[in-house]
Amino acid sequence: MARIAQAAGVTPTTIYWYVDDKDALLVAALDHLLADALEEFDQQAGAPLIDQVLWALERLSRHRTLIGVVHARSEHASVVATWHDGFHALMDSLVTAHLDKQGVPEPDRTAAARLTTFAVEGLLSHPTSAAETRAVLDIVLSR
Repeated sequence: MARIAQAAGVTPTTIYWYVDDKDALLVAALDHLLADALEEFDQQAGAPLIDQVLWALERLSRHRTLIGVVHARSEHASVVATWHDGFHALMDSLVTAHLDKQGVPEPDRTAAARLTTFAVEGLLSHPTSAAETRAVLDIVLSR
């Protein structure tokens, strides 16, 4: 927190006026990044689902290092774990809504949404070539 305060040109006490601790600061930063991404995501609404997921992967890959931080902190900080669970729920709901419009029946769309969310996290944590990424998503979304 001291380094962040120094970089911002304020005292650490000033930061604590706005956030309780470093985990709350992390969640605030994540919320900001996610809000920006969701604004841009609206422009992807008409694209095929695989293209939307590939777009999300590209956008999220800019912040790839945060994935490990979120997973590590989730084990120790409930505020980060709650954010992580919410991110999964959001991803699941976006994919489920798209599959619902395509007429994919339950429980297939819920399972496909969950697998897509897991695939996104996995592909972000373990980057692959564009071709391999598309192949993975093709398999996950082909059902």
